[in-house]
Amino acid sequence: MKAYRLSVRLKLGLIVFAGVIALASLAYTQRLVDRLRDREQSVIQLWADAQAQVAQAQQRTTNPYQRELKDLDAYLRAVAAGRDGATGPPAASGGAGTLTPDEAARLRDAVAWAETMPPTGELDFILNEILEPNPFSIPAIITDSLRQEPKFWRNVDVPETLSGLPAEDSARAVRQLKRMRRKMDATYEPIPIRIDLRGVAGANGAQLTQYVHYDESPLVTELRWFPYIQLLFVGLFIGVGYVGFSYVRRSEQSNLWVGMAREAAHQLGTPISSLMGWTEILRMPDLDEAQRMDAVEEIDKDVQRLNRVAARFSDIGSMPKLEERDLGPIVEQTADYVRRRAPRRGRRVTIDVDMPDPVVARVNEELFAWVIENLLKNALDAIDEDGRIEVTGFDDGEFINIDVRDTGCGIDRREWRNIFRPGFSTKKRGWGLGLSLAQRVVEEYHEGSIRLMESAPGEGSRFRVEIPRAG
Repeated sequence: MKAYRLSVRLKLGLIVFAGVIALASLAYTQRLVDRLRDREQSVIQLWADAQAQVAQAQQRTTNPYQRELKDLDAYLRAVAAGRDGATGPPAASGGAGTLTPDEAARLRDAVAWAETMPPTGELDFILNEILEPNPFSIPAIITDSLRQEPKFWRNVDVPETLSGLPAEDSARAVRQLKRMRRKMDATYEPIPIRIDLRGVAGANGAQLTQYVHYDESPLVTELRWFPYIQLLFVGLFIGVGYVGFSYVRRSEQSNLWVGMAREAAHQLGTPISSLMGWTEILRMPDLDEAQRMDAVEEIDKDVQRLNRVAARFSDIGSMPKLEERDLGPIVEQTADYVRRRAPRRGRRVTIDVDMPDPVVARVNEELFAWVIENLLKNALDAIDEDGRIEVTGFDDGEFINIDVRDTGCGIDRREWRNIFRPGFSTKKRGWGLGLSLAQRVVEEYHEGSIRLMESAPGEGSRFRVEIPRAG
């Protein structure tokens, strides 16, 4: 129940954490969008002002003094002839003579007008670098102030010029531009372009007003959708990860149940086989009393073994009771049991135990004996020919350390981190549960540790079990 509650809390915590990440991503992206939108508004305002300035500059390029009299040409001729203020026919007639006061005043006005004109380089820069190349991607439409007819547009899905199009296509394009203009006005307020025509001949001081209608650039739109797309991919990733982890968890659980079943069969198989053998011996007609008593004693040992196996599996699912025990006899009895029932198969393996006396720790005797038994059986399986297994113990003042060393085939360094994982085994017929159960018993039940100290292919292995000493 505790593990279930922890799992539920962990899942809720992950969901809350994912929600916080999503909100933070949305808030940060919205902030970027607002900043970029403000920048685009500044750009479109600058573009509108540039349009107004260029229009006024083009209006001012019409010389009002050129219409009735070529004043500048006359002034240049007079200056070239050195006759400014000299006698002679009027300059307007092309001859030499004294300029009248009215002609001189008009010449001075013409020169003053020329001085107010902007340099041609500045006007060319505005036209060639800002307005014509379209360095920004903001959709924009310029209309007049009376009929709201589109006069100029940029970055919209309409040809830049309607000249040369059939009348039907041109009308359709105008209707599309008007629909875009209404959509733009619903999002942003149009920017007015006011062109001052005062001083322009024939304008009578009029003022021309046009409007710039604009919308978000594709970049801003993409940024608005980016967090949602990001959340979609994150959600897909989490979903795929959840399905994958669920599959792995179910697979591990399946392997665990299969391993537990096989481990139970393995634990029960040895005493049952022994009982069957002793039963056959008891049926022999020529069995003497001493042999019969030996068989009865061995049967009693196997029955006790079956009781211990049942106790081990019942203690795995609950917190076992710990009592102060001397570890030396437990290790010696377990080694003797493995030593007497180890399969020979044409090899000779010695198991030596060297434990100090006494080494007392708080342990569950059955489960701790199971840990030592698993280490000894793994060491026995790792030895293909004659070999040696050494079990040594020492007390460092805080922990009781028990080392199990063998002269078997060893384990590759790359596999060290996997040996305690359920289902991992280097044996052809192993199910990878012994070391996993041993780790659970030592670390969770006895608050100790078990680890592989050294191992190399062909050089054997050494495992160490650390148990807190009593007191």
